[in-house]
Amino acid sequence: MTAVVRVLLVDDQELVRTGLRGILRSRFGFEIVGELSSGSGVVEAVLSLAPDIVLMDVRMPGVDGVEATRRLREVADSPPVMVLTTFEDEEILAGALRAGAAGFLLKSVPAEDLQRAVRVVAAGDSWLDPAVTGRVLSAYRDGSVPALPGAEVDILTPREREVIALIGAGLSNTEIAAELTLGEGTIKTHVGHIFTKLGLRDRAAAVVFAFDHGLVQPGRRG
Repeated sequence: MTAVVRVLLVDDQELVRTGLRGILRSRFGFEIVGELSSGSGVVEAVLSLAPDIVLMDVRMPGVDGVEATRRLREVADSPPVMVLTTFEDEEILAGALRAGAAGFLLKSVPAEDLQRAVRVVAAGDSWLDPAVTGRVLSAYRDGSVPALPGAEVDILTPREREVIALIGAGLSNTEIAAELTLGEGTIKTHVGHIFTKLGLRDRAAAVVFAFDHGLVQPGRRG
């Protein structure tokens, strides 16, 4: 039986939170453990409620989603953050990634995609909405930590190149394992080696590397 995913909702619009509650119901394997209308109380809520994932709006009065994500990522063992937006604003979403978000999703996506994205991010992978990924990654590059000097594709093994290409296509470790017919533990080991060799701090930076080196092109999620 699949474990229930505990979700903390952070959005200043009651209507949006109501809609998310309807999509992330217990019958689908989710539990809404708390709701906030501002990013100001996110750290305290996470410490008291222990969610598996924080679903965070980026545009909120007071403390917005980017600043709230930054504060949360400073907390040891904090859950992953996936930011939501109704705006195709690449600068804001890129800022959320730089702050430590595990991915982003437009609020206009189908319910099934939202459910899948929440599960993927809660499991420790990333999710970058393909509708705006190319533009967001372009903005992300401007403030991202670059790869180590001289780090190029040829320092990766053939298998590692396959893995980073699939990361760039938006696949989770579980999906990559299925695609390459390998164990998920093996994929995690390859990902760790890739990050070390290329000096990448997180999965979003790996996606940027894959795009910049022609390993994957913008398009539908794999």
